[in-house]
Amino acid sequence: MKKNVGTLDRALRVLVAAGAVSASGAIGFSTAGGIVLLAVAAIMVVTAASGYCPLYGLFGVKTTGAGGTEAAGRRERHLDQAA
Repeated sequence: MKKNVGTLDRALRVLVAAGAVSASGAIGFSTAGGIVLLAVAAIMVVTAASGYCPLYGLFGVKTTGAGGTEAAGRRERHLDQAA
């Protein structure tokens, strides 16, 4: 699997996961809403850790840059501007 989730996107996913866990605790971990929030948090953590989001792959979205890494994307844009 090629990475399609960039650094900023990964950090935001971790923040969303932390918020979802906090909200789940506030409404009750064993309630239906709490379980859904815990599932959302788990998905966010897994996609942030792996750097791959299946939905991004399905829709062709990539936040990493052109070459699969953010640095590669910046290099290519820089070379385009120099030409």
